[in-house]
Formats: sequence, C-alpha cells, structure tokens
Amino acid sequence: MSEGVIKDLSQFKPCMIEYKPLNKKRPSKLLNVVSAWRGLESIIDDIIIQFGLGRNLCIEFGVEFGYSAVALSNYFDTLIGVDTFDGDRHTLNKKEHYHETKVRLAAYENITLFKSNYQDWIPYDSNYYDLAHVDIVHNYTETYECGLWAAQHSDCVIFHDTESFLDVKRAVIDISNATGYKMYNYPYYFGLGILVNPHKLSRD
Repeated sequence: MSEGVIKDLSQFKPCMIEYKPLNKKRPSKLLNVVSAWRGLESIIDDIIIQFGLGRNLCIEFGVEFGYSAVALSNYFDTLIGVDTFDGDRHTLNKKEHYHETKVRLAAYENITLFKSNYQDWIPYDSNYYDLAHVDIVHNYTETYECGLWAAQHSDCVIFHDTESFLDVKRAVIDISNATGYKMYNYPYYFGLGILVNPHKLSRD
C-alpha cells in the first residue's frame, strides 16, 4: 500500500466512529464451518436495534460457505445470498462450491442463494433492503461499485475486512462521502465497516 493511500485514510479517520455494541447476543442458529466472520454474529442484533432497522429483507454479496448468511438469517424474514461460489484471489478456496453450499444451507428456509457476480445482479434488482452485507473480492473498485449500489438500495450496509484490507476501508470512506451515509467501524474480527442512512439517525 502506498504512503499516499495511508495519508488519505488518516485524514478521514475522525469521521470513522468506532462502533460500540450495547448488547452482544449470540444467535440461535449458527453454521459449524471455518469462517473469518466468526465473532461478528454477536453484534448483528445490536446493529439492527441501535439503528432502528427493519427485519424483513437482507442481501449478502459474498456468501462463500454460508457462515455469515446463516448468522444474518436469524434476524431477517428473507435473506438473499449472491456469490460466484468460485472463490477469488483473496480466499483459500479456489474451486466451485455452489452445490456444496446450497446443500449445507438447505435447512434454512429463509435463505435463497443465487450463483452470480454483483455486476450481473445489480442491474436487475430494484428491491430496497433493510440491510446489505458486502464481503466480496477485497479490491477497491469492486467493493466501491457493489457497496455504492448497496447503499443506494438499503438503510444500512456492512463491509467485512476493513481492518485487514485497506482498499475495503478506502471504499467505505468514499461511499460515505458520496452518499452522506454515516460511517462506523467495528475494529474486531478483521473489521466491520457500517454505513447507515442518515434518515435512520434523525431521531438522535
């Protein structure tokens, strides 16, 4: 990472409010698979409550083996999971695993999986979501493009790996600047960026 990028991040640092959960809660349904997301499941209900989010519809870009999808599904009537299921250069798994993941998640009736990249998905999705989760290839361009669409189509977007990939944090900062969404960061478990529609905060 270049020195210039690091300087850009530091100048925006005061705008990144550290997210502080008021009440951690372990969801009743969790998947027993290895996941870098493990630990974040305990703050999802707190995010929903703190920001007054609905519990109807959630979309996840980047399902992989399904740990975060199952964790999120505890709190929403419907969860849509979108993934190529082919892995990427930032994951250890490089083989196609759609069928394997679909079978693993079959018991969770409120989860529907789609094998697609975000580029093919977003032109045809006009839904508005209570929460969106972005955990795709951890490059700036892809995270920004997918995350900007998610912010325009949801009240809250969460981004995994803000602490382990500076490009993800840069994208979150730039989406916040472009949309006016308030920006939080939870610095544990590789980092979770949180962007919230300012209208959800107007009660504060």
